[in-house]
Amino acid sequence: MKDNNIEGRLLVDQRDLKFKARDVQVYYGDNHAIKDVSVDILDKTVTAFIGPSGCGKSTFLRCLNRMNDTIPICRVEGDIQLDGEDINAPEVDPVQLRARVGMVFQKPNPFPKSIYDNIAYGPRIHGLARNKAELDEIVEQSLRRGALWDEVKDRLQEPGTGLSGGQQQRLCIARAVATHPEVLLMDEPCSALDPIATAQVEELIDELRQNFSVVIVTHSMQQAARVSQKTAFFHLGNLVEYDDTDTIFTNPQDPRTESYITGRIG
Repeated sequence: MKDNNIEGRLLVDQRDLKFKARDVQVYYGDNHAIKDVSVDILDKTVTAFIGPSGCGKSTFLRCLNRMNDTIPICRVEGDIQLDGEDINAPEVDPVQLRARVGMVFQKPNPFPKSIYDNIAYGPRIHGLARNKAELDEIVEQSLRRGALWDEVKDRLQEPGTGLSGGQQQRLCIARAVATHPEVLLMDEPCSALDPIATAQVEELIDELRQNFSVVIVTHSMQQAARVSQKTAFFHLGNLVEYDDTDTIFTNPQDPRTESYITGRIG
């Protein structure tokens, strides 16, 4: 079912627009997983995707940097534009797209390399540093942006896998920002973390939106309310409602959204 009230509330100020998605469909073989999703994602804003397990929020998130390309049975239809450019056009290199649209996964996944090499890996591949001094600067700046520099600056040659869970996730965030992306996608980045580490990552997300568009998938409505300015509610593959976070949580327009917020579904 296509929800007609979505189009009416899509954003009209194109200057702040980062992603523009229209009528996106995703199929896994014969399974129609995402249905008619249209949404505008703003620059320098945290947008939260919420909804029950299996509702399509992570699937749609992976459309934004073409991670679904890696799944043979997955097919994506519709129009997704990043700064007005069709990201699914044949001439668009997915590797270059993922340098612009970084991703942080649910479980911290540092490379089996040193802390330094975890951060330096992307800039080396994309040729972002001309010499060791420039690479050192990128590593330090990225670790600072990941709120990790002061904790690891004296042990950069130690393995990233030796850090605590929360530190590993901040390392993965620092690794993602090292290629100077414009957008940062986060797929439940705190679900494997304890409350203290979660608070640190949430604080970091709030800082990152000064420079990036951040899109976060979360099972936690409390987290969405804390960190995001915009919230999209997915249910059964449909984007039911998308609005300012305060509006979604205090005055939702769709009864399905209200049922989810109040715990009657989900």
